Amino acid sequence: MGRRLPPLNAIRAFEAAARHLSFTRAAEELSVTQAAISHQIKGLEEVLGVPLFRRLNRALVLTEAGQGYLPPLRDALDQIADATAKLKAADGGGSLTVSTIASFAAKWLVPRLPHFQERHPHLDVLLSTTPQMVDFTQQDVDAAIRFGRGGWDGVRAEKLLTEDIFPVCSPSLLEGLKPLRTPEDLAGFILLHDDFLIGWTMWLQSAGVRGVDAARGPRFTDSALVLQAAVAGQGIALARRVLAADDLDAGRLVAPFGITLPTELAYYFVAPPRYFDRPKVAAFYEWVCGEAKEYRKAEERAGVPAALVNAAGQSL
Repeated sequence: MGRRLPPLNAIRAFEAAARHLSFTRAAEELSVTQAAISHQIKGLEEVLGVPLFRRLNRALVLTEAGQGYLPPLRDALDQIADATAKLKAADGGGSLTVSTIASFAAKWLVPRLPHFQERHPHLDVLLSTTPQMVDFTQQDVDAAIRFGRGGWDGVRAEKLLTEDIFPVCSPSLLEGLKPLRTPEDLAGFILLHDDFLIGWTMWLQSAGVRGVDAARGPRFTDSALVLQAAVAGQGIALARRVLAADDLDAGRLVAPFGITLPTELAYYFVAPPRYFDRPKVAAFYEWVCGEAKEYRKAEERAGVPAALVNAAGQSL
């Protein structure tokens, strides 16, 4: 017997409107007019013989029937999307869109991407850089790498790399008439500020340094630009270890004091739980975990500076 199914466009309109509780936002997501969404849902209600929404003043709520109808339809649409993605990726080809922050892409991910392309030559990676968290229900993104404490709603977040911070500078600043030798010497140098992480005030307090104006100096909203300014000898930057690693290894930067401030922040591989089963996402996840493991091993072999803690004896 043939399946008696309502029109797919009407199902998509209902699911989007029910998720947003808004015809307007559903229309924006599906790139149609609000009138079209209203028409599709009215037709679906006629087919089903029950109302799915109650239209109140400045509010849209699901009826009891609508609340019961939404979960299985959402699951069915997810299964269709997953089956389509798996079919398209069955030959190992296609494209993979990864969202991340610009500084992590520039300083850590991009230099390592050739390793992934060697292993998966038929899979093209598209990097999308933004500081905002991905809305996987509305954006065509396969996975994301984010910096924070984890715990984002609606996604699975797997920790890749932990992070700590410490001052870095050009080797040239260690020489001259006023060389940089101790943290107290920072009073005679320009401080470079990264607005994306813990500031100089907290680092100086944790290091027990006084007499340094932590507010002065240029500010940056991109961590990679802060490091570039430090490489150019424009001042002392408070750097994230993961982002500064290549510049330190190459000798473009040095850590003059050999002390770090741990943080609770880390880089996470993020995607909806079901996305991890997609072959191309699984391939990228396996690869980036391997790269993170190799990075950690290299750090352990090289040794890390003694860590600073706050007054309570806890890392920040």
